[in-house]
Amino acid sequence: MEPLFILIIEIIGLYKWALGIYIIGSWLLQFNIINSSNRFVYTVMDTLFKLCEPSMRLVRRFIPNFGAIDISPIIVFLLLTFIQRLLHQNI
Repeated sequence: MEPLFILIIEIIGLYKWALGIYIIGSWLLQFNIINSSNRFVYTVMDTLFKLCEPSMRLVRRFIPNFGAIDISPIIVFLLLTFIQRLLHQNI
Protein backbone atom coordinates (compact mmCIF):
# COMPACT_ATOMS: atom_id res chain seq x y z
CA MET A 1 0.00 0.00 0.00
CA GLU A 2 2.93 2.32 0.67
CA PRO A 3 4.09 2.51 -2.99
CA LEU A 4 0.57 3.51 -4.02
CA PHE A 5 0.54 6.34 -1.48
CA ILE A 6 3.94 7.52 -2.69
CA LEU A 7 2.72 7.50 -6.30
CA ILE A 8 -0.39 9.50 -5.39
CA ILE A 9 1.69 12.00 -3.41
CA GLU A 10 4.00 12.49 -6.41
CA ILE A 11 1.08 12.92 -8.83
CA ILE A 12 -0.44 15.53 -6.52
CA GLY A 13 2.92 17.31 -6.42
CA LEU A 14 3.10 17.37 -10.22
CA TYR A 15 -0.47 18.67 -10.41
CA LYS A 16 0.41 21.46 -7.97
CA TRP A 17 3.29 22.45 -10.25
CA ALA A 18 0.98 22.44 -13.28
CA LEU A 19 -1.54 24.57 -11.38
CA GLY A 20 1.16 27.08 -10.42
CA ILE A 21 2.46 27.33 -13.97
CA TYR A 22 -1.10 27.76 -15.27
CA ILE A 23 -1.79 30.58 -12.81
CA ILE A 24 1.41 32.44 -13.68
CA GLY A 25 0.86 31.85 -17.40
CA SER A 26 -2.67 33.22 -17.24
CA TRP A 27 -1.38 36.35 -15.48
CA LEU A 28 1.28 36.80 -18.15
CA LEU A 29 -1.37 36.45 -20.86
CA GLN A 30 -3.66 38.97 -19.14
CA PHE A 31 -0.92 41.59 -18.93
CA ASN A 32 0.22 40.92 -22.53
CA ILE A 33 3.69 39.87 -21.47
CA ILE A 34 3.43 36.71 -23.53
CA ASN A 35 1.43 36.40 -26.73
CA SER A 36 -1.19 33.67 -27.11
CA SER A 37 -0.83 33.75 -30.90
CA ASN A 38 2.55 32.04 -30.42
CA ARG A 39 1.90 28.37 -31.20
CA PHE A 40 4.03 27.03 -28.32
CA VAL A 41 2.43 29.35 -25.76
CA TYR A 42 -1.04 28.46 -27.03
CA THR A 43 -0.34 24.71 -26.85
CA VAL A 44 1.11 24.88 -23.33
CA MET A 45 -1.68 27.09 -21.99
CA ASP A 46 -4.39 25.00 -23.66
CA THR A 47 -2.96 21.81 -22.14
CA LEU A 48 -2.69 23.41 -18.71
CA PHE A 49 -6.24 24.77 -19.06
CA LYS A 50 -7.57 21.29 -19.78
CA LEU A 51 -5.68 19.90 -16.77
CA CYS A 52 -6.39 22.60 -14.20
CA GLU A 53 -9.75 24.10 -15.06
CA PRO A 54 -11.98 21.13 -14.06
CA SER A 55 -10.77 21.20 -10.44
CA MET A 56 -11.10 24.99 -10.24
CA ARG A 57 -14.57 24.86 -11.81
CA LEU A 58 -15.62 22.38 -9.13
CA VAL A 59 -14.42 24.73 -6.39
CA ARG A 60 -16.04 27.77 -8.04
CA ARG A 61 -19.46 26.14 -7.65
CA PHE A 62 -19.13 26.23 -3.85
CA ILE A 63 -17.44 29.57 -3.18
CA PRO A 64 -19.07 32.98 -3.51
CA ASN A 65 -18.13 35.35 -6.32
CA PHE A 66 -15.64 38.02 -5.25
CA GLY A 67 -15.83 40.02 -8.48
CA ALA A 68 -12.53 40.22 -10.31
CA ILE A 69 -10.66 38.18 -7.69
CA ASP A 70 -10.61 34.42 -8.29
CA ILE A 71 -9.54 32.52 -5.20
CA SER A 72 -10.36 29.06 -6.56
CA PRO A 73 -6.70 28.25 -7.45
CA ILE A 74 -5.66 29.03 -3.87
CA ILE A 75 -8.38 26.77 -2.47
CA VAL A 76 -7.47 23.95 -4.87
CA PHE A 77 -3.80 24.33 -3.95
CA LEU A 78 -4.60 24.22 -0.21
CA LEU A 79 -6.84 21.17 -0.65
CA LEU A 80 -4.14 19.36 -2.60
CA THR A 81 -1.57 20.19 0.07
CA PHE A 82 -3.95 18.91 2.76
CA ILE A 83 -4.51 15.63 0.89
CA GLN A 84 -0.79 15.27 0.24
CA ARG A 85 0.07 15.71 3.93
CA LEU A 86 -2.74 13.39 5.00
CA LEU A 87 -1.41 10.65 2.72
CA HIS A 88 2.14 11.35 3.85
CA GLN A 89 1.14 10.70 7.47
CA ASN A 90 -0.36 7.31 6.52
CA ILE A 91 2.89 6.00 5.08
